Amino acid sequence: MTAATRPARPAPWPGEPLDVTGVTSQGAPDDHDEEQVRRRLDAAVAAVDAPDVVFALSRHGRRTVRAGGTAPSPPVPRERARYEMGSASKTFTGLLLARLTDTGVLCAGEPAAALLDPGRPPGEHPVTLAHLITHTSGLPALPADFFVRALPAWHTNPYARYPAERVVDAFLRHRRHRRPGTRWHYSNFGVAVLGHALTAATATPWDDLLTAHVLEPLGLSDAGLGPGGPDTDATGHRKDGSTPVPPLAVGGFQAAGAVRATPHDLLTFLEAHLDPSGRPLAGALRAVRRPVLRRGVGHRHVHTVAWFRHPTECGPMYFHGGATLGQQAFLGFRPDTGTALAAVCTRRFRARDAFIPTAYALLAEL
Repeated sequence: MTAATRPARPAPWPGEPLDVTGVTSQGAPDDHDEEQVRRRLDAAVAAVDAPDVVFALSRHGRRTVRAGGTAPSPPVPRERARYEMGSASKTFTGLLLARLTDTGVLCAGEPAAALLDPGRPPGEHPVTLAHLITHTSGLPALPADFFVRALPAWHTNPYARYPAERVVDAFLRHRRHRRPGTRWHYSNFGVAVLGHALTAATATPWDDLLTAHVLEPLGLSDAGLGPGGPDTDATGHRKDGSTPVPPLAVGGFQAAGAVRATPHDLLTFLEAHLDPSGRPLAGALRAVRRPVLRRGVGHRHVHTVAWFRHPTECGPMYFHGGATLGQQAFLGFRPDTGTALAAVCTRRFRARDAFIPTAYALLAEL
């Protein structure tokens, strides 16, 4: 059996969380350390060729935010604008699922189809909520007919042409080619289905559900799910770095990529993951740090309910990236050093450009 087809091995979930009640104490950074951090962040900003760039770092609760870019300063200061998270929104969705599981509202092992179509027999080996959030459902990255519908708006808002009812219908009609839980394949489709299953299970619209269970409890007052306007939101740009693109409209893919947030709200979100003790959602925050599957050669790729997890010399690093048609984001945190990083920019890069490697290296080295 090759590495590509080796079955994923999910750990029991939900279950008893790891003992992750705090962070390693390494002392608060002094002024000399802070000056070094500012220089590192300024170098990171300079390395990213985008109209607007923000690198926001928290170390043991002490924040350093540096911003810049190739464009003139926008009407809203870069560090106060809201940015599109794209797929980094999945970390919010994973935390919501962990919260609903932790409070007993539902179980991660529930079949998604039964929630979306009550009375439907679950069948043998059904796709569960846990499969959907861990990308082991067997669903493709996008529904089979997505590209045909999206093509007329491919360079503006392709997701807007695929509404919620089509996402649900495509899932219920999908013919499986492999048993759920046997292979990892990243799927925006799967996480979008999860969102609709959660709204069906709770009889609550997605915006209200995420706001009530995640955004408000964590105090994310400037985060939201829809475009706000030029007075609040950053403007994205195409790969050329100069052509603006309209705000993202996600259609039926809200759970997979709708979150917008300011750098400071993103640091608040990440700081809650660093030390869940005494915080709202403490049980869910601990749960999303627990590894639930390993894949690849030697099972070197580790995933939690919401995060990719890589090793460092001192301990694990958790991270997730995201991109829309005109913006990119990187979120990450390291409990071992009490460090969190939120990086955003207003340009959609090619795969080999500097934004993600710069952000990843900065978190890994600090």
